[in-house]
Amino acid sequence: MQSSNGPVLTALDVSRVFGSGETAVTALSAISLTVEQGDFLAVIGRSGSGKTTLLNLLSGLDRPSSGTVHFHGDDLARLKESDLVDMRRHKIGFVFQSFGLMPLLSAQENVELPLHIGGIPWRERRQRAADVLQAVGLGTRARHRPFELSGGEQQRVSIARALVTQPEVVFADEPTGELDTATARSIAETLGEVAASRRATVIVATHDLDLAALAQRRIDLVDGQVVSPD
Repeated sequence: MQSSNGPVLTALDVSRVFGSGETAVTALSAISLTVEQGDFLAVIGRSGSGKTTLLNLLSGLDRPSSGTVHFHGDDLARLKESDLVDMRRHKIGFVFQSFGLMPLLSAQENVELPLHIGGIPWRERRQRAADVLQAVGLGTRARHRPFELSGGEQQRVSIARALVTQPEVVFADEPTGELDTATARSIAETLGEVAASRRATVIVATHDLDLAALAQRRIDLVDGQVVSPD
């Protein structure tokens, strides 16, 4: 993949249709946007509005039915699967609503997991995991397993795991959806601090307006279309 001083991500007239014929469902319609390094972008919309579909297209987990998505100038639809795997492993981090932690592993081990998969030596992965856990306020909880942590702490572990590979872009899909209001705001602030302090680009899909208010930019989706451009 090539490197570029231009935008991190560019989507041009991106649409995604599931099914065909009379049963076809248009999840996204002609979406265009540009994301610069260090942006904190919120994608707002109700369930079914197309938020997750857009994140999947921008991260290369899915391909558009029409239009193009470029990561540092590379058309994701033209990349080999091995290049996409490498991009997701080293350049992109993911945070999910359901946390996605391994229940039998400690917080430290959960955060180390992507580094282990990537073949990083144990001393380096242990230090990097400890550093990001400290950064999200969980330095003293590293040995605890998920069931010993609150929902907010589990989501912080998920954020730490997304950061440990030192990605350029962090995608967060409804990261506060299962949290109470106070905890959700704390997680939102953590994501904002990530964008500011680490120069990581953060793209959040959410219906949480408090989280959206902390973002630098936002786009609103209704039935797969942008109704309020950023």
